[in-house]
Amino acid sequence: MKAKYLNPFTDFGFKKIFGEEASKPQLIDFLNSLLPERDQIVELTFKNNEQLGFTPYDRKAIYDIYCENQNGEKFIVELQKAKQNYFRERTIYYSTFPIREQAEKGIWNYNLKAVYCIGVLDFTFDDYESEPEKSEVVHTINLKNQHGKVFYDKLTYIYLEMPNFKKEEHELATRLDKWLYFIKNLEDFQNIPELFKDEVFTHAFQVAELAKMDREDWERYEYSLKVFRDNKATYDYAVETAHEEGLLKGMQEGLKEGIQKGIQEGMEKGIQEGMEKGIQEGMEKGIQEGILEGKKEEQRHIARQAKIMGLGIENIKMLTGLSEEEINNL
Repeated sequence: MKAKYLNPFTDFGFKKIFGEEASKPQLIDFLNSLLPERDQIVELTFKNNEQLGFTPYDRKAIYDIYCENQNGEKFIVELQKAKQNYFRERTIYYSTFPIREQAEKGIWNYNLKAVYCIGVLDFTFDDYESEPEKSEVVHTINLKNQHGKVFYDKLTYIYLEMPNFKKEEHELATRLDKWLYFIKNLEDFQNIPELFKDEVFTHAFQVAELAKMDREDWERYEYSLKVFRDNKATYDYAVETAHEEGLLKGMQEGLKEGIQKGIQEGMEKGIQEGMEKGIQEGMEKGIQEGILEGKKEEQRHIARQAKIMGLGIENIKMLTGLSEEEINNL
């Protein structure tokens, strides 16, 4: 069935729904669904999403959405489609820019406005130790001391792990539930569900309707959708390959263990040592060489796709384990 609404997990789609001047009501409503009652936003101002360092040689940061509320508090909103090495570190690095930009010349008492970093993730971190954490959708992080008491309450990181959100329409209980349901299922909707009939969501659906886009927006969306699909395909392939390699390794170890056990039993029964050694070495060598060659070819395939997508050499090396020379020779 042809999609009626855009995919909000694309860069274009996410910014179209939440990051334009006309989309402020949606962004305010979405952020307020994440914030406590005392911190509710009345008005937002979009700020320059490209943050430069102090010198031309410093690394810069480019946010998906960067805005400020009526109290001068800063909000960074990021959409992350695929798992990325050091993503947490990246969000922490990003948060330093709105902190530093508050510095005043001359006499200043260092009284900072709050900074919020919000990440909408189309993946899970997968490194939580407790079961409740593994299935939670919203993860809120503050600076705390060794007793669990909040040490500084003006720096907050909120991560939304969308794959963990599994509620159906009849289970939605909060405003945040509705937004998460909207984001996760928007591309599959053919009609506006009854629970989204209020003004904010009605406008969000209007903005997201593909038929109402002009040619320029449509081309930008098509390109953004292609990038999203290519990234997802590469990531899924890498995950599948890693899984298959794990299975092959398990099979290899199991087969090796079985052969060794069989040989041991054979030796106990008087099987000739030469036959035992030949069987063991031949099977192990053949299996090992076949698996290594298969793994190498899969690594080369992933590297080719990553080069097409424009990933840097260092990222490709980390993703595949290939050397820089092997990557350049592809």
